Amino acid sequence: MMKLGCERVQLDEIWSFCYAKDKNVPLEYQNKPGYGSVWTWTALCADSKLIISWLVGDRDAAAAERFLYDLAYRFAGRVQITSDGLGLYQQFTPGAFGGKVDFAQLIKVYGGPEKTGDVYRRYSPAKCIGARSQVVTGNPDPKHINTSYVERQNLTMRMSMRRFTRLTNGFSKKFDNHCASVALHFMHYNFCRIHKTLRTTPAMEAGVTDRLWDVADIVGLLEARENSN
Repeated sequence: MMKLGCERVQLDEIWSFCYAKDKNVPLEYQNKPGYGSVWTWTALCADSKLIISWLVGDRDAAAAERFLYDLAYRFAGRVQITSDGLGLYQQFTPGAFGGKVDFAQLIKVYGGPEKTGDVYRRYSPAKCIGARSQVVTGNPDPKHINTSYVERQNLTMRMSMRRFTRLTNGFSKKFDNHCASVALHFMHYNFCRIHKTLRTTPAMEAGVTDRLWDVADIVGLLEARENSN
C-alpha cells in the first residue's frame, strides 16, 4: 500500500511470545531472535482504521528504525502521528519522515492494580491513572493526539488470534509461523472484515480497493504467486 491519503496515524506495540515465555526459554536459545518475547509494531489510520504497516520482532532500536522508515514511504502527503511514550519513536520518527510529519506522544501514567494478592498482580494489567501529551516535532493538532484506536486494535488482535492470548497453550512454537499468522490476520482485517462503525472494510474506506474481499480472494493471491514462479 503506497501513496495513501491518511492524515492521522496512531502507532503502538503489542507483546506476545514464541516457543516459551522468557523465563522458560532453554539456555541454548536465550538471546536468539524468535524465542521468548516477541513484539508486533502496528501503524493504524485513525480515520479508515486501516493497518498501514506492521513489523514483528524485538522492541529495540533496529526494529523501530525498520518499522518507521517503511511507514514513511507509504503516504502521499504530510501526516500527523501519535505514539505512546516509547523513546525509540522520538529517536527515529523525525529522520524517517524527513521532517514532513507532525508528531506527538501520548505518555500514560500507570499505577498498581486496585486489589492485592500475587495472582491478581500477575494476571492484571496496571491501571492507567493519567496521561499527558508531548509534541516532538511539527505542529500536531491537540484534538487528535490519541492512541485509542490502535489500542483497540490490540484488543482485536488478542481476541482474533489465540497465540496473542496472555495465558494460552496456543502460542506460536516457531517465529515464522507467528509472522505468517499476523500477516494473515491483517490481510483479513483490512480487506475482508467489515468494520462495525464504518460499515465497510478499512481498505475500502481508505480507497485501496473498491470491493469487499473474501477468503477465496486471499487464497487466490497465493495461487497467483505460485503460478508466476
